[in-house]
Amino acid sequence: MSALDHHMVDKHGRRMRKLRISLLDACNLRCLYCMPEHPTFMPQKDWASAKDLVQITRNLVTLGIEEIRLTGGEPLMRRDFIEIANELSTLPVKKLGLTTNALLLEPYLSLLQHTKLQQLNISLDSLDAENFKRITRRDAFSTVMDAVLTAKVMGFTVKINTVVMKGVNDHELPAFVAWSAAHDIPVRFLEVMNIGVMKSQFQERFVPASDMMARLRVDYQLSALNNVPDSTARNFRVSNGAKIGFITSESNPFCTGCSRLRLTPKGQIRPCLFMQEGIDLKSLAPEDYPEALATVIAMKPIGRIPHQPQPMYQIGG
Repeated sequence: MSALDHHMVDKHGRRMRKLRISLLDACNLRCLYCMPEHPTFMPQKDWASAKDLVQITRNLVTLGIEEIRLTGGEPLMRRDFIEIANELSTLPVKKLGLTTNALLLEPYLSLLQHTKLQQLNISLDSLDAENFKRITRRDAFSTVMDAVLTAKVMGFTVKINTVVMKGVNDHELPAFVAWSAAHDIPVRFLEVMNIGVMKSQFQERFVPASDMMARLRVDYQLSALNNVPDSTARNFRVSNGAKIGFITSESNPFCTGCSRLRLTPKGQIRPCLFMQEGIDLKSLAPEDYPEALATVIAMKPIGRIPHQPQPMYQIGG
């Protein structure tokens, strides 16, 4: 086993090759399942600088990270976002992506078009403007939809992430399937997670992916697609031409194949979305990274941790 393998592969044989970078915890929406109406965000002075984030990521890529996704909060709220995206685009990675609510996306598209950042995962929990407003507590549906369709036309790889909640938007499943077919944009349906503000409503709002599939199979045929072993989604082609997926974080966690590490806005590397333990990489010399990574990766759980005390917006998507 090479030194690289030794430091990036855990005792269960999982090789860490993906990095999720949470640029900040602040967001310009107030989605019902994610945060309260008046959340408390991290002071900007506590954010790792663009220079530090890029240097940390460069060191991690040297050790074997192949795919990077920028998350938040809402990552486009960082004023140095384009600087970060441009610098990360110089790294030899297979994928550079962004998870965004798209509220600020459209003006950035022309700036991103010639960077390596071509993968856009866009949160969209309703196709109805009034229901979108109910879920996000903001009247911004047309802004988001315009950005989604413009990004698709400009050649970005666009996927939609839809958090499904009973009595809120689960009735829209067929509409999303029809929309996916009409626009040739994949939609991934996410189980709502039992974290933060959702804890008190989880039993009332949770819809397992098995129920979603059963509902759709009444009207459609779902054909399973081959998934890579560390994929978070179970993907299907639908008989009407739609492409959909299901992210089963609650009913069937994908921990056993997880290949992801997480970098917090402060520059701390963590082994898991559900863990607060980690190591601050800002002050580490590159030669100290292998030992630090080995320590963090050894902490990575093989099964789902039942509790995460931090709310979703503070830990990244």
